Amino acid sequence: MKPAISIENLSKQYRLGVIGTGTLTHDLKRWWANVRGKEDPTMKIGMENKLAEAGGEYIWALRDINLEVKQGEVLGIIGKNGAGKSTLLKILSRVTSPTTGIIKMNGRVASLLEVGTGFHPELTGRENVFLNGAILGMTRNEIKAKFDEIVDFAGVGKYIDTPVKRYSSGMYVRLAFAVAAHLEPKILIVDEVLAVGDAEFQKKAIGKMQEESQGKGRTVLFVSHNMGAIQNLCNQTLLLNNGYMSKFGNTNNVIKEYFYSNDVFTRDNTFTGIKREGKGDIRFTSIVFNSNHQITCGSNLIFSIKLLNTTKREIKGSRIDIGIDNSMNIRIAHLSSQTLNKSISFLPEKEIEMKFHIENLPLVPDRYGLTLYCEGSGIIQDWIKNAYFFDVDNADFYQSGKLPPLGQGNILLKYQIEQI
Repeated sequence: MKPAISIENLSKQYRLGVIGTGTLTHDLKRWWANVRGKEDPTMKIGMENKLAEAGGEYIWALRDINLEVKQGEVLGIIGKNGAGKSTLLKILSRVTSPTTGIIKMNGRVASLLEVGTGFHPELTGRENVFLNGAILGMTRNEIKAKFDEIVDFAGVGKYIDTPVKRYSSGMYVRLAFAVAAHLEPKILIVDEVLAVGDAEFQKKAIGKMQEESQGKGRTVLFVSHNMGAIQNLCNQTLLLNNGYMSKFGNTNNVIKEYFYSNDVFTRDNTFTGIKREGKGDIRFTSIVFNSNHQITCGSNLIFSIKLLNTTKREIKGSRIDIGIDNSMNIRIAHLSSQTLNKSISFLPEKEIEMKFHIENLPLVPDRYGLTLYCEGSGIIQDWIKNAYFFDVDNADFYQSGKLPPLGQGNILLKYQIEQI
């Protein structure tokens, strides 16, 4: 079976501040170099692809992308802002052309790259459905057959004969996604626009994409900063970094690589330079784990946190919370002094130490982040997201001589099985 998308040596170059090269001479030199498979002569020697650094006249938004996407596969595309995600989708959607490389796509493509893609603001929702369908190559009868289903999915029936310029951004996205998904493209390309919709519609849209790929064998390319959505939807994921392919493969592995490569995992136990919120009368000052040895599944975990009252008055009735997130940035546990009915008091300009005990740590092997929260005098005093990270290694949690399987859930439960 032919792949749905085949990409060979794809690169895209932009010249800063102008469209194209700006001169006929440069255009001819670049064209002749590309024909011969040579390096672009207009590129400055030693120039690097760093979008944040406008040190050169030319930048590479994408460089040497080689990729095959199978039919019926859902491919996630992730990366920091400026990594090249949207540029890749625009090339695949034929909005812009590549500088070098070959792209082969088998089947009709429908794209949703930004709010209102392909819509004319002066036309009604009904008229835009037919316009969009025609752009995608559908006949009027084919669009008619799907029309009621599209409107029902988008939930804009009451406003279908209203000009879309009066739609909210959420309504725009709902209708645009409904058109793109229901007019039976072989390849559906969706950028971050779903983030505009509400949680209910996002869930609905993800379900529709799963249905299109699993039930109808359609290929989906999905760009998102929502790692939970990527994890739930995508079979494989591509990580882009400064225009290059940083990693491609199993979604869970690629997402972990994304978090690790972004330097979000700190081990500074004094929280130096970390963004924090709150009034600051009480501040977290440090965290210390009970030992430097490996933390394993089923071990007893003990760590201490110090906090300082920066004021000259006593603060009573304070609360300390700790959130534990896995490497996908999903909250899996919550520790709170309030839950245990512990009221915490701070003497003026004094530091206190709080010790936390977790027996038989039921966490699967992964990297975990701690979010620290302190409330005092009825307001937030200090709140540090991703304040500290620790690794949990595999061990014989069940004392059965076998290690728990990797990639199976977030926590380990003690249980028994009996045959009766």
